[in-house]
Amino acid sequence: MTEDLYATAVRALEQGHGADAVDLLARASRLPDLSRDDRAQIRCALAEAWLLQDDMEQAVAALGAEPEGRERINPARLSDLWRLHGRIAVRRGEASRGIAFLTRALRQGERAHDSRAIGLAHYELGICYRQVGDTAIVREHITAAATALHAAGDRRHLAMVHSLSGITLAQEGRLDEAMASLRQAERLALMVEAGDVLGTVCGNQANVALMQHRHEQALTLAERSVELQEQAGTPHGLAIALASLGQICVRLGNLKRADEVLHRALDVRSPVQFTRETTGAVFDTLAQIHLVRGAHEAASRSLQRAREAYGETRASGWYQWSVRVLDARIALRRGDAEGALARCEEVIGAPDPPAAYVLNAELTAIEAMLALSRHADAQTRLDRINPRIEPGTMSGTWGEFLRLRGRLHASAGRATEAYHDFGQSLSVFELLGERYQTALGSLELGRLSADAGARSRALRYLTEARRLFEALGADPDVEETETVLARLGTSSTGEYVGVQADGDDALVRRLVDASAMPALLEREAATALLEACDANAAALVVELPAGRLRVLAAAGCDADSARALASAALRGTTGPHRIVHAEPIGRDVDGDRYAVIAVPKPLSPALRQRFRTLCAVLRQGFELCQARDRTPEAPAGALERQLEPLLPGFVCASPQMNRVADQIQRMQGNDLTVLITGESGTGKDLVARAIHAGSLRRGSMFLPYNCTSATRELADSQLFGHRRGSFTGALSDQPGVLRTAIGGTLFLDEVGDLPVDVQPKLLRFLEQGEVLPVGETRPQKVDVRVVAATNADLEQRVTEGKFREDLFYRLSVIRIHVPPLRERREEISHLTTFFLREASERLSKPGVRLSPETLDLFDTFAWPGNVRQLRNEVQRAVALTSAGGVVTPEMLSPVFGSPAALDTGVTVRGRSRRVTLASAVEKLEREMIDAALQRSGGNISATARALGLTRRGLYLKMQRLNIQQASLTV
Repeated sequence: MTEDLYATAVRALEQGHGADAVDLLARASRLPDLSRDDRAQIRCALAEAWLLQDDMEQAVAALGAEPEGRERINPARLSDLWRLHGRIAVRRGEASRGIAFLTRALRQGERAHDSRAIGLAHYELGICYRQVGDTAIVREHITAAATALHAAGDRRHLAMVHSLSGITLAQEGRLDEAMASLRQAERLALMVEAGDVLGTVCGNQANVALMQHRHEQALTLAERSVELQEQAGTPHGLAIALASLGQICVRLGNLKRADEVLHRALDVRSPVQFTRETTGAVFDTLAQIHLVRGAHEAASRSLQRAREAYGETRASGWYQWSVRVLDARIALRRGDAEGALARCEEVIGAPDPPAAYVLNAELTAIEAMLALSRHADAQTRLDRINPRIEPGTMSGTWGEFLRLRGRLHASAGRATEAYHDFGQSLSVFELLGERYQTALGSLELGRLSADAGARSRALRYLTEARRLFEALGADPDVEETETVLARLGTSSTGEYVGVQADGDDALVRRLVDASAMPALLEREAATALLEACDANAAALVVELPAGRLRVLAAAGCDADSARALASAALRGTTGPHRIVHAEPIGRDVDGDRYAVIAVPKPLSPALRQRFRTLCAVLRQGFELCQARDRTPEAPAGALERQLEPLLPGFVCASPQMNRVADQIQRMQGNDLTVLITGESGTGKDLVARAIHAGSLRRGSMFLPYNCTSATRELADSQLFGHRRGSFTGALSDQPGVLRTAIGGTLFLDEVGDLPVDVQPKLLRFLEQGEVLPVGETRPQKVDVRVVAATNADLEQRVTEGKFREDLFYRLSVIRIHVPPLRERREEISHLTTFFLREASERLSKPGVRLSPETLDLFDTFAWPGNVRQLRNEVQRAVALTSAGGVVTPEMLSPVFGSPAALDTGVTVRGRSRRVTLASAVEKLEREMIDAALQRSGGNISATARALGLTRRGLYLKMQRLNIQQASLTV
């Protein structure tokens, strides 16, 4: 009865149904005759269930006190207890205490050889280190967690690991990889119907989509995240989803909906300690809305609420910088430029502020200097931060930098340069979908055009700015726009702003700057061609197969009109009221790319030359974009291993197998012959299948052939085929395995046993790609990749004349060695877990487990048969055990009772490791940190560099080890 209730509760937890799990576990806890281990297991599950409902107090009550030093329960349960205590400590903002608890959880999981416990401890440590900002350590824990949880088959938490990986990758700017990781998280969450995890994943996907400038997709994903969190009934998850949706609405300029959504987030009932950062983010965003609307007092109140919500914990310190920069912006909009500048200087001069907020403070300081008419100071500061601006990131920071540079150009009388900077800033914000910033760009262009007397152009920009400001409810900006409109005369002065004959250099610089991103270059190119060539319309198109056209960007017309113009230009047709010109500007992935303009009259020689010059610049710009988009080849050893296993059961938890996985990943995309070496049973077949699965031939056949299975005559026929009647018994034509595997991969297992007489024919195939079937007179071309494997010493066989030397070198173009299991003992627990789960499912014997003594025996066994022997032993044990039973050492094969089967050295090391490794590691860490601090005279930065740590990582270790800097003798 207890097992049934507990199993049902675990299923409810897997799907995120905390309330259902609480009810089931409460009933299970009241059953009589529960063991100490059972009670601990129920306590842990009950705490998990309360945490799903955001009830910290109930979770703490269910979990009880921290485990005592000599708690006599299963180490796996101890791991769960320490992990949950660590999780609660981290949620309370006690990062160093949480890391100490989670490290103990990891130790106990390793002691229990429990893959799930190990994986969950690594995952929680990854979350903790992400909060303190140590990305390198986060990646290490994510990778270890993925390997362990894959072996354990825990898809819920594996989805959460992939989601954490996606967030980490996005913060590093690797957006495509981040989205791929989040899609994998989505698939895993759907498989276990974990609606709460799926809602979180969708919210993360929304944020990444927004960073990729896919605004509609971001909005759809954010709305889906809210819906899923509502269905899951997780208050904290719903609050985060609503906060994200509100932030996206602000970015897209839908302030009314953002206001509603954010206030709804504040109404979500959840403990303060869970939603501190979320609440702070909501008030932060509300302050931005009030700032746009000109409600400065309301903005200040919201900002103060954000400051209070964030608090003063280490984890929330990062958010406080956002508050301080926004406070400076509010002061600037109030007209207090001096106060704004002082606040910015405080941020810039503070110790260790995040680089992004320093840059935002610098830009706000420049704007304050312009308001104070300190143009020289503003120019000096702008020049100083110029090298730190990265156009390729397509951030709002770049757009704001361009606008401020344009204002400085305008104040110095450089109207053409100002026009190009304002125009590119406008294009950046249009691509980012930020309507308020777009409106500010239109206002600047309108003001510049109005000052130059270009009335029609000023009217166009100012009308658009007023429309956007009115839609946003930005009343102060509407008034400012109306003031500029009122200055416009009834006629133009005849002066000109924009692209002039002497402004071509500035235009070229603008296009070169825009080549940081293809989408921006396309938009800027269309605008530049329209203005520079006095055209009625301009477009960039790609000619697709079958004569179809794809419009990249258009100016002066819509997409359909641009397509019609391009079609007419490429066909060479024109009319009395429409003259079109087209010029090739390189090649896109899908076809040739063209620039097209429509002009009211024939181009003058000067305009025609300008058109061709701009097209040449665009051609180079797109080539530059393509060069930037190419992924540089990673140096040896630098390739990051993917989280998903190459194949089910392909466990990589040791440096040796990580190297094997790296070699396999590096071979993706080529068809080179591979030789896999290693002892029998190490998994050479699995490596070969992984190579095939990662190749371009993965959609075709993988055909294994064992070279020890036939004589010389049979091997010739089986490999290369034969014609009917070519020898006695050849009753029909046979293609042979090489021709059967056409387009795919042929795996030659135990290639060292291939008969010597057949080896020349295999060599000819490898060199020429031709086979000569028995009885045929003409060779036939065959497209097959060969992967070979052997457990023999081929070099020795070459020396003995049993294997051709030329064939040996031809086979070993790439060589991969699979180490024996005794050299990668850290994988035994994960492999055991995977094989146990696999056998239990296949034999319909749920709940079978291995006793701690059995796991210890596995850890010290010599494993002469390697992974194959381990798998067979686990399958045998499950077959001989009843459902829910425990496998003890007495139930194993007789070989485990032989002292000779144990690796004596490993036994001693294993026992020593299980007893004293933790204290030994702590002692070594303490000694190394003490010594480094002594050498550096107590300088934390120098000590961290010497130890290969971040400052924060060093502080956390010092807190965990109780190392007091002040007590050192310097």
